[in-house]
Amino acid sequence: MRQRELDALMKGLEKLTRTQRQRLVAELSVGERKAASVEVIERSLGDTPCCPHCAAERVVKNGSADGLQRYKCRACRRTFNALTGSPLAGLHMRGKWLDQAAVLRDGLSLTQAMERLNVSRPTAFRWRHRFLALPKGVRAQALIGIAEGDETFFLRSSKGQRHGMNRAPRKRGGKAEKRGLSSEQVPVLVARDRSGSTADFILDADDSDHIVAALTPILAKDAIFCSDGSKAMAAAARKMKIAHRPVNLSAGIRVIAGVYHVQNVNAYDSRLKDWLRRFKGVATQYLDSYLGWYRAIDRTPGGSLNPASLLAMAVRV
Repeated sequence: MRQRELDALMKGLEKLTRTQRQRLVAELSVGERKAASVEVIERSLGDTPCCPHCAAERVVKNGSADGLQRYKCRACRRTFNALTGSPLAGLHMRGKWLDQAAVLRDGLSLTQAMERLNVSRPTAFRWRHRFLALPKGVRAQALIGIAEGDETFFLRSSKGQRHGMNRAPRKRGGKAEKRGLSSEQVPVLVARDRSGSTADFILDADDSDHIVAALTPILAKDAIFCSDGSKAMAAAARKMKIAHRPVNLSAGIRVIAGVYHVQNVNAYDSRLKDWLRRFKGVATQYLDSYLGWYRAIDRTPGGSLNPASLLAMAVRV
């Protein structure tokens, strides 16, 4: 806008009614938040963007669209922007994206998200799982030193599904029909070292083979593995040929030699389940998203997780 046009606009503000001024302020606020979101998105691309279509680095700027810089690849001749190929591509209302990231930081329910963002339930649901599509894959790539492992279980849930259930519906957050472990429970392996690096895995079966498949890529060969002494964990440690320190909790033993215990991983499990209670049951098909969501929160305790960091993580990790 030219200076002359801006001066004319500023003079016209005096003629606005109070309602019109409030509407103008709201529109300007949305514009500012959209610009802030775009800045985070653009920054996630880095100084040397590469083509998401062919991975070539020979790209040039090619105008802009909807506030985002566009690029053209010299190799494949296709165009792209910072959102191309990301889970957020195609979503609208970028002015609310940082607010959506804040919703994730605060662990709000769908109803609370709808009210804060002023969006419909389908939009709140779609945004939640699009924003979590990449973070759910961010977990520790290596556990070193003393590592602790524990199996925790979540009630199998078909929440949100109207068809295909082989049982009668139950209330959200309900209990299993059978006591103890059964096919109604989904096993999740949580592993954590003393530095706080955490990885969790949804297992198809609670046995040593599946535990080995999950832990072998991330557990250092010289690590000392602590568990609660379950047979599956002990068998997995033998197969991986790593040092194992089982803690017999049923016998009242909590710590061995003053250092070997599973208190860190058990505390993590407790915090995770306590955090999940607010959702009154999590659909099994989305359990990995919620596990990744909590890992992101737990990595920055005290509620200090920056919405801008969450937005950037939702675009590119």
